[in-house]
Amino acid sequence: MFWLLLAVSYLIGSVPTALIVGKLFFGVDVRELGSKNPGATNTLRVLGKKSAVFVLLIDLGKGALAAYLPLFFHLSAEPLYFGLAAVIGHCFPIFAGFRGGKAIATTAGALMIADLPLLLIAYVTFFFVILLTKYVFLGSISVGISLLAYDLYSVRLDFELIFLLFFILLIYLHRSNIRNFILGIEPKINDKSLKNDRIPPKGGGFKT
Repeated sequence: MFWLLLAVSYLIGSVPTALIVGKLFFGVDVRELGSKNPGATNTLRVLGKKSAVFVLLIDLGKGALAAYLPLFFHLSAEPLYFGLAAVIGHCFPIFAGFRGGKAIATTAGALMIADLPLLLIAYVTFFFVILLTKYVFLGSISVGISLLAYDLYSVRLDFELIFLLFFILLIYLHRSNIRNFILGIEPKINDKSLKNDRIPPKGGGFKT
């Protein structure tokens, strides 16, 4: 049952929400626009607020649903394992050629079920770093740092290796942002020029 639910969690995470919304309502592949990341932030950039909120909620739900599976089936296993399987699915989705997002929303959904205090610590840090620097990618990387730091000083958790690998994964997923930041071309969250990338809906779908 453990391995079956782990596989199901990966498949849940593999549902490419932003890709579906982009193709269904706008006739575009969000992986070819803006930052080319199929997540809520790039969805906001190229498809608008309502689309981004929808993508964010579904991606949160993917992580939460996966983490809830062992509880629903009364399996004696750490929910975080299943949430992280969904995160891997989101980053490397089998349904979208293994070209996925950058894990932040799905991770939040998983922590919402698996460890609420850890969620608060990680995402207070996330928003504080963005507020301070105006760079979303730095906020995202700070999630990995805060998870690892909390685990190192916690007497309850024992996920040092997992969180270290997660931090390395975040660095890998944000490698283009890091390169752009070093080159001085990484846009800040309040960069008004980002609105120039906005794509109008093809029908009566999500309005910006």
